[in-house]
Amino acid sequence: MPAEGTGSDPRRRTTPAQWRVLGHPDRMLIYQVRCIVENHGWTESVAEDRHKVILGRSGVYRRRLNGVVELSDATSVLLTRPGDEMAVAHPFGCGDSYTCIEIDPTVLADRTDAASWVGRGGWSGTSDAALDLAHRLLVADFRRGLDGFEMAERLHRFLTRLLHQSPLSTDDVGGEVDRAVRRRPATLAAHRRLADGAREVLANSSFTLGLDEVAREVGSSPHHLSRVFQRMTGSSLTAYRNRLRVREVLDILAEPGGRPLGALASDYGFADQAHLTRVVREQVGHPPARLRRLLTPVDEGPIGSASPHVE
Repeated sequence: MPAEGTGSDPRRRTTPAQWRVLGHPDRMLIYQVRCIVENHGWTESVAEDRHKVILGRSGVYRRRLNGVVELSDATSVLLTRPGDEMAVAHPFGCGDSYTCIEIDPTVLADRTDAASWVGRGGWSGTSDAALDLAHRLLVADFRRGLDGFEMAERLHRFLTRLLHQSPLSTDDVGGEVDRAVRRRPATLAAHRRLADGAREVLANSSFTLGLDEVAREVGSSPHHLSRVFQRMTGSSLTAYRNRLRVREVLDILAEPGGRPLGALASDYGFADQAHLTRVVREQVGHPPARLRRLLTPVDEGPIGSASPHVE
């Protein structure tokens, strides 16, 4: 794959995108992607030929993995393995971006936790604030420049962290919700649709809508929506909204010459700069000014915002 470019992944037909390869040490590949949507419908299903970890950065789209349709947004983490089939759709247009780590199966087979990676099908979940910051710091360091040895070690350490901070560390990935669905399939399916609908509205709202407005958009009362969303996602609507907008702020902070914090507070619906600083610190443990220093790379190419959509 070329170091960077625009268009489909040259290895196969994919959604057109901007991409930047960050490194490819020891049978692994890490790159960034921002999609350029030409067709809002479903892409052709593609069989994966290696393990992939896809970490959301911004935007929202739908994916169909092994026949199961789910929503992907800036909080999403997806693991695929060879043989998994995936298609995507972009009903909300352009803007979704992510980081992808491709891993040759022989690399995982050599790890001491190989069974946790190799012996299961594709998995989807979410990243908490700590894992998202670790992901963004990893990207920033790769963009500043690492040698192949350090690249490989950093990727292995990140994969270990991902494994231990996700349901992949147990033998019951998604088991609790799946059991509930089997008990009351119609109700739980409706609740899942409602929670996904709220996620779509929030991800496309520029964070200007109130709770009543979000509830009206999805045809629910605020109380019912809040209760269902908590049950289905394990997060309150407020906490989820903060996760989304802090990720948007982190994207801006990683850009050289980014906007002043006061303007960011106004743009993303915070009460003021102090509120922005407090929420960001609560989410990721650092104030925005320090994060700007940590996340801004030396390399200032045009894809600092994003890069390959390999789907």
